[in-house]
Amino acid sequence: MATDHIIVGGGVYGAGTAWELASRGEDVLLLEADEIASGASGGLGKRGVRANGRDPRELPLMALAYDMWPTLADELGVETGYERTGHLRLYERTTAGLWGGFETAPARAQVQSELGVETRVLSKERVAELEPHVSDDVVGALYCPNDGVADQTATTRGLARAAVELGATIREQTPVRGLELDGGEVTAVVTDDDRFEVGETVLLLSNTHVPELVESELDRSLPVWTTWPQVSTTEPMDDVPVNHLIGHDHRRLALKAIPGDRVMISGGWRGEWDETAQQGIALDDRIEGNAADARAVFPALRDVDVETADASRPESVSVDHVPILDTLPEATNAIVGTGWTGHGFAISLAVNRLLARWASEGHRPELLAPFSLDRFSNAA
Repeated sequence: MATDHIIVGGGVYGAGTAWELASRGEDVLLLEADEIASGASGGLGKRGVRANGRDPRELPLMALAYDMWPTLADELGVETGYERTGHLRLYERTTAGLWGGFETAPARAQVQSELGVETRVLSKERVAELEPHVSDDVVGALYCPNDGVADQTATTRGLARAAVELGATIREQTPVRGLELDGGEVTAVVTDDDRFEVGETVLLLSNTHVPELVESELDRSLPVWTTWPQVSTTEPMDDVPVNHLIGHDHRRLALKAIPGDRVMISGGWRGEWDETAQQGIALDDRIEGNAADARAVFPALRDVDVETADASRPESVSVDHVPILDTLPEATNAIVGTGWTGHGFAISLAVNRLLARWASEGHRPELLAPFSLDRFSNAA
């Protein structure tokens, strides 16, 4: 017996889309190779719910997600750890080549505001009022007051649980090994022990697994690669010096206060694949490099040690660092989502709702059109 919609992947996109489809009364099966939130949708600390500094193509999605995050915990009946903290993109340079420096802040604020994301340009003095422990080298900031943070693991598992309560079926420890095709459509999804017939759509949302599956089963290479983002957390502090979600114009740095009186440090430093351990690992020099950036911007962290670091959860990256959401000529009923680049969490609620509409109504919502594969070809 066929299932109308089969989802591959139990991260925030798979679980969230299952919930949205089940909310519409659709027949849904989700297959997860490990357990819910075992990949990039889990791990240390919290994730940013951030619009500030995003690619303009993503900002309309973030404007939609802004309205969804504050009520999600009540809708799911679980705590998501969501807080609207505001985000500061800090500048230490007035000019910085073609792409950066504080002189670019007014133009960025204009674009973000016009696309539905309230953004203000803050002076050095105003930044110091909001973040008293920030370095005197900071010359100003872009401020998005509606940005925040949430617990990615709790959110993803809450979405999965709510999907099941609405009638979706979730099978963990069920890795997908192949796809059966007929007439340019996926007719079945194959695992080690089972074969699941597809009634209408299959949604391939298993992050770094998607390019591998698409290449092996559909003979198509996606312009995506895998990376191993590094995150670390400090030891507990008597007085946490960071009040907002923090980003930076030229440093690879993101900071946020997390439960346990700690600060989470991330922002673009990468781990490496360890063949022996068969996972991504954080390297000491890169942990220290990321921490050094944090201490330069917040001197109050200079005597605070890094307690935990992790780079074991891979992410998928597209060539323009913007997600890919599309169907393929080889399988027109398969919706592919990959290339989240570590910034997919914040927009996930909006994208999940639109993916569910796409799957159930059969046509791509306009807000997802900018993420088509056509942007990489002359066909565009």
